[in-house]
Amino acid sequence: MPRANLLKIAFLSLTLFITLLLAGAFTSLFFVIPLAKIWECISSKEMMFSLKLSLWTSCLSTLLVILFALPIGYTMSRFNFWGQKLVRTIMDLPIAFPELVLGLCLMLLFGNTPLADLLSMFGIDLVFTTKSIIVAQFFTALPYSIRILHSTYDYINPRYELISRSLGYTPLETFIYVSIPMAKTGIIGAIIIAFARCIGAFGSVLILAGGTYMKTEVLPVSLYLNISYGNMDMAVSSGVVMVIVSFLAIFVFEKTKVEF
Repeated sequence: MPRANLLKIAFLSLTLFITLLLAGAFTSLFFVIPLAKIWECISSKEMMFSLKLSLWTSCLSTLLVILFALPIGYTMSRFNFWGQKLVRTIMDLPIAFPELVLGLCLMLLFGNTPLADLLSMFGIDLVFTTKSIIVAQFFTALPYSIRILHSTYDYINPRYELISRSLGYTPLETFIYVSIPMAKTGIIGAIIIAFARCIGAFGSVLILAGGTYMKTEVLPVSLYLNISYGNMDMAVSSGVVMVIVSFLAIFVFEKTKVEF
């Protein structure tokens, strides 16, 4: 048998092995307790609250992430400026350390600082409130989307933008009508990752927003609280809901990506 075929078989076998392990881990959630019990837990008032809160905060956070990540990713790719490497390092820091550290940093920033006092003057409280969930999700997901869009613009030839400028378009018009459409695949990928990170954000949400029952109880926090209480039925059901929602989100976005 040719060596190339042996390498292909070895790599495919490894890929399938890891895929089966992950699939087994995910599907095991559905067999720990009876499906009827899972449905009963999902239909409960607490779970419906957590699901609705997770979905609307994640959607809003994802929208905000993309609105910020698009210009920041473009800036990192197209412009050279003093301190660029330092800026890039700071942007990537939330990826490198645990979410708990990010949540602690955000709590200190918005908890008792001049910035927090300024926000309080306008009636904005970003600690232990529903708004805190969005802030925590936003800063958790933003670095990932920035990296994706940065890489996307690196692979787009800037000549198209120069041609647009030579035809009389302003920099803003070029960005909207040329740069963004050419980066559509990267934008979809950034949306997928941002939504997945938002709906799965736990440590940063727990520290900044707290784990208040039926107030800041998003799905990951619900899972944590129910494990703490020893309520494994609700904990497993929370995991099932997160797996299903994440799978559907990625499936829909991937299908949209193909159709584009």
